[in-house]
Amino acid sequence: MIHLGKTNTLEIIREAVQGLYIADEEGNEVLLPNRYVPENFKIWEKIDVFVYLDNEERPVATTDKPYIQLDDFAVLRCNQVTDYGAFLDWGLVKELFCPFKEQAFKMKPGGWYLVYCYIDEKTNRLVASSKTNRFLDNRELTVKEFDKVELIVSHPSDIGMNVIVNKIHSGLIYKDAIFQDLSIGDKLEGIVKKIRPGNKLDISLGQIGYRNIEPNADRIMKELQDHEGFLNLTDKSSPEDIKEQLQMSKKNFKKAVGSLYKQKHIDIKSDGIYLAE
Repeated sequence: MIHLGKTNTLEIIREAVQGLYIADEEGNEVLLPNRYVPENFKIWEKIDVFVYLDNEERPVATTDKPYIQLDDFAVLRCNQVTDYGAFLDWGLVKELFCPFKEQAFKMKPGGWYLVYCYIDEKTNRLVASSKTNRFLDNRELTVKEFDKVELIVSHPSDIGMNVIVNKIHSGLIYKDAIFQDLSIGDKLEGIVKKIRPGNKLDISLGQIGYRNIEPNADRIMKELQDHEGFLNLTDKSSPEDIKEQLQMSKKNFKKAVGSLYKQKHIDIKSDGIYLAE
């Protein structure tokens, strides 16, 4: 079966004036236009292509790699807005359409937007939606507390930053747990810190509890090595100073320093932390 909106591995079956015809194992064919035909090819060899609909709504293949595929999220640039909706640059000749009804906020040319790519059931076309929350579902969770998860930064709120978890669920990173600059569309790893009533997911960008001592300790050791064995930080330092230098909370800083001191890796003095001799 040839999958619309996905990368397919298909077999070259014949050459034509307009390009190559390639097919799946069931014999379903699609055209690879001349502009994408590789210089050297052999009949019956396989090729990776992305399949979508051309301007006449016919399936067509391309060797170009789009910035987004079916059932995925990405930040795309709006190229133009017409009476029908917005058209987004997704790395292909034909732009990706986002109807007005699928725009969380009215799109403007030159703007960048986090969108989800899906197939419109009425037209069978690939379209985009910036109303990403409607494609997330927390009714049946596929994660549990302390699981490592893949995150996409979605949008800010008054209490933190909303994130997409494993491309399935919605989650939240509270403000006091953010120690780095985050931008919409950023992809990073996190931990499920807590599952609250209603299957609401609290997410941490670091490890949790005793799990965060080792990576935070490693970070402090690296900073010490990069700064000639000294950091002008103590347990009396402000949370802001600690966050600026180490991108961690004061609580985690004190835990990590305590761990390093017990292991005799550091010396603690009134003016800061020193690498142990």
